[in-house]
Formats: sequence, C-alpha cells, structure tokens
Amino acid sequence: MKLELRGITKRFGNFTANDSIDLVVEPGQVHALLGENGAGKSTLMNVIYGLYDPDGGEILLDDEPVNFAGPGDAMAAGIGMVHQHFMLVPVFTVAENVILGYEPTGKTGIINLKEARRRVKEISDRFGFNIDPDAYIEDLPVGAQQRVEIIKALSRDARILILDEPTAVLTPQETDELIEIMRQLKASGTSIVFITHKLREVKAVADKITVIRRGKIVGSADPTASETELASAMVGRAVNLGVEKALPTLGEVRLAVSDLTLLSDQGVPLLDRVNFEVRSGEILAVAGVQGNGQTELTETILGAHPKANGSIVLDDKELLGRSIRQVLDAGLGFVPEDRSTDGMIAEFTIEENLILDQHDKSPYAKRGGLDLAYIQKTTEQYIEQFDVRTQSSKALGKQLSGGNQQKVVLARELSRPLRLFIASQPTRGLDVGSIEFIHKRIVQERDHGTAVIIVSTELDEVVNLADRIAVMYEGGIIGIVPGDTPRDVLGLMMAGLRYEEAQAQALAHPTEITGDESSDNTLGGAL
Repeated sequence: MKLELRGITKRFGNFTANDSIDLVVEPGQVHALLGENGAGKSTLMNVIYGLYDPDGGEILLDDEPVNFAGPGDAMAAGIGMVHQHFMLVPVFTVAENVILGYEPTGKTGIINLKEARRRVKEISDRFGFNIDPDAYIEDLPVGAQQRVEIIKALSRDARILILDEPTAVLTPQETDELIEIMRQLKASGTSIVFITHKLREVKAVADKITVIRRGKIVGSADPTASETELASAMVGRAVNLGVEKALPTLGEVRLAVSDLTLLSDQGVPLLDRVNFEVRSGEILAVAGVQGNGQTELTETILGAHPKANGSIVLDDKELLGRSIRQVLDAGLGFVPEDRSTDGMIAEFTIEENLILDQHDKSPYAKRGGLDLAYIQKTTEQYIEQFDVRTQSSKALGKQLSGGNQQKVVLARELSRPLRLFIASQPTRGLDVGSIEFIHKRIVQERDHGTAVIIVSTELDEVVNLADRIAVMYEGGIIGIVPGDTPRDVLGLMMAGLRYEEAQAQALAHPTEITGDESSDNTLGGAL
C-alpha cells in the first residue's frame, strides 16, 4: 500500500508542530523519518493514525484521499501504529490485549479467546516472535511487549506499520531482533514508517530517509550517507559524535562500596558482594548486558532497597539504611533508567517536576510557600539551556516527547551542587545534538570534582565517557578496567570472562568477536 501526505499541517494554539509536510511511502518500503526530539515526528504519525485532525493538507492511500475520524478508521484502512509508550494492559494476557476493542464473538456473543490465541500464534510463528498467547504482559520483557504491539497491528491486517521510536527502551539485543523483524515485514510486503533519531539503526534498515527539523521537511538522505552527515542534517549544524575530555584530575575517594549484597524475595542474589570505589573528578562507567544487576546497584545506592547488606560510604558517611530523602540530601543526583515512571510525574508541570526534590528548600521555598516567580524564571532558563522543546514551562510532563522528558530529569538533577552523580541510560531517547550536550555536561560535572557513575547499554557511550569501566555479570563485578579497553574485550567480559581471559581470546579470535562494522557500537553488537 502506498501512503502519501500532501501539505499536512498541525497546530497547537500558536505553535506549529507540522508545517506543510509532503511525504511518500512506497509499498514494501522502510521509510525512516529522522529528527531531533520535538521535531514533530510523533505528531505527524498521530495525524496519519487518526489521533489528531490535521489543520491543513490531505492523506492519500493508493492515490485515493482518505479522512480518519479516529484510529479505528485508520486501522480499518490498513494502518497500524506501535507507540513509543506501549498501549498494553499489564494484567491481561497477550491474546486478550491483541483482541481488546475488536473481540471476536460467535453467535452466542461470547468472546472467542481460542480464536484470539490461534491468531497470535499464527503471526508469532510466521515472524519468529516466540510469543506465548497466554503469557501476561506484566511478565514479559520490554522487547517481547513490543512484539505484542506489532502482533496487534498485524492481526488487524495492517499493510502500513508506523513504528514510533521503537528502540528507545530496548536493549541492543532487542534492537537487533527488531531490525530483523522489520526486514521480514518488508519482505512480506508491509510498508514501514520508522521514526527514530538513532543513526546506526537508520543506516541498517532504511530504504529512504526523510529529515524533519522543527516541524518542516528539510531534506532527504541515502542510507549510505555517513553518520556525521545524517547528524548534521538532523540538527542543522556540525555535530561531534565523540566526547572531548581531558585526563581526569582525581581527588579523594568519594564513594566506597563494600561487599554489597541484595537478595530477591526468593533468595536469589541480585547483587553479589559488589566492591568498588569512585574518586572525585572521575567517571566510572558500568557496562553489562541488561539484567546483570546494574539497576539494582544504582537503586541500592539511592536507598530504594533497604534490605541490602554491606556498606555504601559517601564522604565518610554510611548511606546504607538511610532513606532516599536522606541520600539525596547527602549530595546525590540520580537519573533513573525509566524516566516516565521513576524520573518524573506525568501530571505535574515542567516547573513542578524541576523542583520535585528541592521544593521545600531555598531558593524555591520562601516564607513557608513556593516562590512561584523564581521557579518560573529558573525553569525557563533550564528549558533554554537544555533545549527542552515545549510551548510553556507550565506544560505537563506527559505532553513532552520522551527525549524532552529526559532533558527535564537531567536538568533537575544537575541543577544543584552534587557530591555524587548517578545516571542510568542518561541519553536514552535523545537525539545526537542533545547527546552531545549531555555528554559535555557530564564531563563538566566530573571536572567540577563530582564523582560520576554512568550506566549505559550503549558501548560507544561507555567508552567515550569512562575513565574506568566496571563490568557487571550475574550481579557481581567481574572486573574494573581502564576506559580505553577495546570493545571486543569488554564484550567478552560481559559474557562472563575475566579480563586476562578476555584479552587472550580477543587476540586469538579478533574477527569472531568484533563482527561487522554495523554491529560494533552497542553492547549487543560487541557480544
């Protein structure tokens, strides 16, 4: 099916999100829409899917104009959409989610779950999704949940599939699986609109690339274009894809973690006698395949797991056993890996989210109340500094794109004097221009004397930022190595090999470890 947009315009008050967009997606084509956070990509797709009414222009399917009163009309016309934040009911099974709103019934009017299970299994088997129709959504990893969303769309005979930032919350392994799924869908004749700002993925799977900036189409590019060229087109200026930093000026030991242990409710070790130190003026990057204890480590330092044993000392003060409030007051800045759930409150404004952990302190608090004028002024300064794309400082958190939500969280945590800064996936969901800025800001924090811990599934980010790298495997630290350790060695360590073993194997079998160029810049590709 061919999709064509002619002059699509969408406004929100005085703000023009989409400005006379012209776009053609050919049948069986993977068409990537590349752009910064807040460029208008998701708004455009919501217009196509019937969630928004355009203020101008028209949509054509196979050269015939169409009008959608809602998503139901779009789905009936053969358009499916997988949103950045999944539209699934956690306590329902896969089959129940797939048929929700379109329940198959027989003559009795009773929902036919058997037919739903059959349909899920048929699609799952056809594309190798490996999804159990009776599994509950809340028990599935994020990558599997995304496959359920794709099954939902395909079960309704979608011939055009819109994927809105589909890899924003995926591990590198899950991202590679999704790219392979996209290739299979293309081979079956499905057209795909792929919204992203991740350059490697665009080059790996796109047939055509259209670049959108501040609501306008600014050009197109070939997948053979370099990442530097694509980055420059996306942000409208030259972008440094590396990280410029001088050698660290190390100070005293700021954080000392000793024999840190955490058990699950079933008695399974989530953290297994973790030991490390971080000095002031140092960035320690934590690498590892997702699920090897990184999340539990950062949350335990924050104070979110009071049953942990061992010792966490910050500036000669024991943190273990203290509340989260006390730990933050001790000088910890903390960016969680799930910004939308743990990093901000969706129903609060940007202003309110920026003072969440400081609302009762000067200069935000004044004579027993909030200094609203000061809060608004400061928020507007951070919006400009961190390039948060929004109409107002009073916009709700849920009205921001995922990348702009992340910028708000980072602005809040980096806006006060810190002794220790911990960031899990600090640039997840950010475009290259924003990543460049955040990396510079993290290095500045290090150079101010703050001890920094970065947890990232992006191997380029780990290597570019780290002064030292701690590799986690099955809840423990298998080794702490220099920041310039080769990627193939890191990949082998993440698979469970000690440093010396990994070095030896990397030297003996270099081609087996590094793989091709396209898969060498993420943790998944390094394995």
